[in-house]
Amino acid sequence: MLKYQDVAKKIQQAIYQQNLPKGTQLPNIEGLIQQYQVSRTTIIKALNRLERHGVIYQIQGSGIFVRQPKKQGYLNFLESHGFSVDLNDLPGSSQVFNVDVMQPNVKVKEYLQCEDDEYVYYIKRLRLVEGKVYGFEQSYYRKKIVSYLNKEIAENSIFSYVKDICKVNIGFSDKYFKAIKLDEDIAPYLGLNAGDPALCVEEIFYTSSGEPFDFSQIIYHYDNAKFFVQSHSK
Repeated sequence: MLKYQDVAKKIQQAIYQQNLPKGTQLPNIEGLIQQYQVSRTTIIKALNRLERHGVIYQIQGSGIFVRQPKKQGYLNFLESHGFSVDLNDLPGSSQVFNVDVMQPNVKVKEYLQCEDDEYVYYIKRLRLVEGKVYGFEQSYYRKKIVSYLNKEIAENSIFSYVKDICKVNIGFSDKYFKAIKLDEDIAPYLGLNAGDPALCVEEIFYTSSGEPFDFSQIIYHYDNAKFFVQSHSK
């Protein structure tokens, strides 16, 4: 984690831990420099990151203020933090069905740019929030980048494991949305009926060097899943 990212995380944690309401003014840049003992450049980059993520807003000549916190239990529709980060205000869990090593099918091979002799980890799990089914997820991780996965890891935050243990620098993602009707294979996992509506989200995650390492598809429960979007004019 880069220094400005670490400082941004600490400022965000302080806001949440103190339960600061919307409009609360934070220390100015000089005050934050003293508080976190970092350079002006680091603080400015940290504040810009927090502003992009909807945590704060800045008014030139007036100061730095806490933005309206997101509603409890809502996923950020545009960010790619994962359940563990976005839903840390509610108890969540994963029910893992399998963690298998396999050769990718044509679609996965194309999305992940796999070589002919490559293998991937295939993970199938339910994502639960407060005991309710939020979504059904199928994920494929390139074994050459994420060398080891098991059920215990998959029951928690795979991304934390990938970053902290595998030392993969996660860069960016491409996300695709479509409305679907559930088929007879997927519907039972969600406790719904074939033909019921659902939101299908497919996402390809890349390392900071632009190499794809994870292709995931999540099909969200039409009644339980909730989302929000925070826009930024800059």
